[in-house]
Amino acid sequence: MPGRVWRLGAYSINIVGLSNKQHQFHYEFGNEFFREYGSDLVSEGTFVVDLLLDKHETFLEGEFKIKGSARLICDRSLEAFDFPIDITRKIVFKYGDRDEEVTDEIIIIHRETAKLELGQYIYEFIALTIPLKKLHPKFKDEEEEEEEDLLNGKIVYSSEAEGDENKNENEVDPRWNILKKLK
Repeated sequence: MPGRVWRLGAYSINIVGLSNKQHQFHYEFGNEFFREYGSDLVSEGTFVVDLLLDKHETFLEGEFKIKGSARLICDRSLEAFDFPIDITRKIVFKYGDRDEEVTDEIIIIHRETAKLELGQYIYEFIALTIPLKKLHPKFKDEEEEEEEDLLNGKIVYSSEAEGDENKNENEVDPRWNILKKLK
């Protein structure tokens, strides 16, 4: 069954009209998607999402295959670079008496729900893939060397303040003497 290409504002699926079988949906989007759903972690990029929605009597199972690249800013050099993303995520939408998120993968939706809005879920899947430390690919070798140094016991960074290196380890901090008097 051929998929349909959807544009911005059409990330909802009318689930009432779907029969109990597998349905395929296809989404392609760019920067306008991030302006609509959030630009805190990702504000630019181009993506393709293939959704396989398997409708059953009491639940729907959605498998999202997301491919594309997000435009990020390097934390070290402030240069823009494309970060490739290729992920597969699943969500089960179960029918219930009220709307509730049980886990990241299980969502309870009210029995009377007519449409599923999927845009926010797609945005969150992409945003959760973005690393906390955004490094341009040209720094990849340096990052691996630093990690290797840490694993081999080499000190990369030191938090010792100047003057602390001559301090005797057996010397007691005078602030503790005051507390000893309380005994």
